Amino acid sequence: EDLERVVERVVTPESRSLRGSSRKTQRGRPIVTSDAVMIRILGVAEAVARSDATVLVQGESGTGKELIARFVHTSSTRARQPFVAVNCAALPATLLESELFGHEKGAFTGAQNRKIGKFELAHGGTMLLDEVSEMDLALQAKLLRVLQEREVDRVGGRDPIAIDVRVIATTNQNLAESVKKGKFRADLFYRLNVIPITLPPLRERKGDVKLLVEHFMKQYLGDNAPSLPKQVLAALMDYDWPGNVRELQNAVERAAILSRGQVPCEQDFLLNTGNRATLAEQVEIEREHTQQEQPTSGGLMI
Repeated sequence: EDLERVVERVVTPESRSLRGSSRKTQRGRPIVTSDAVMIRILGVAEAVARSDATVLVQGESGTGKELIARFVHTSSTRARQPFVAVNCAALPATLLESELFGHEKGAFTGAQNRKIGKFELAHGGTMLLDEVSEMDLALQAKLLRVLQEREVDRVGGRDPIAIDVRVIATTNQNLAESVKKGKFRADLFYRLNVIPITLPPLRERKGDVKLLVEHFMKQYLGDNAPSLPKQVLAALMDYDWPGNVRELQNAVERAAILSRGQVPCEQDFLLNTGNRATLAEQVEIEREHTQQEQPTSGGLMI
């Protein structure tokens, strides 16, 4: 089985070169990059999309793992079929099993009707298992059978149901380390790790910060969004972005709101660094400054 996975990985057709800096996902959300590593990752994702191989996307929170999953789906022959995503960390094991595989009427207390599981709903398309590392060990065994046999058993059901689904799993954990610690099944890890993709954090692709800032500025302020001063861009480039692209997007949205139609300054981004005031402190400073500029008589100031 190990040899089969290695061969499948090697014989996946190489993609054509990607010359652009943006690729669209299913919902039209672009992947904006000029980073050489990210462009190669997009090339791998585009090549893998032509097969039905299982993909494991690893990376820190906010790096765009779901965007890559949607890019693979959109680039595949399954693009017109369903893309179904399930957050494995959002539900307890008992509910997650029913959510994934479905259940029959009367299978357990409260099961008043038959429920079609997400795997059945994704038939012909792609199934995204988000944060798969958080799945209970017992449920991991059932998922392994689904991947091996390409069929699901509804909770309380008698006959297995055949499915045709491409599986993409994402996690912000190192699954190989989780296997060593006994928190994740080794056989499931090998089954998911056919095509491994590891997304770099934003601090390792600083060249993309400017591109992403400009993209999000246009998203929140329109096509006529102002250009940021060099010192502001320098501050954004110097920041480590522990929350990655998601944090950058939130910072630009804040700046677009706080700048009140003006060109955003560094303080408008409210970057979470030790030498910057907190949001509450900045609001208080601005309030005091405003009061000092107002006349001391002639009305009530709020």
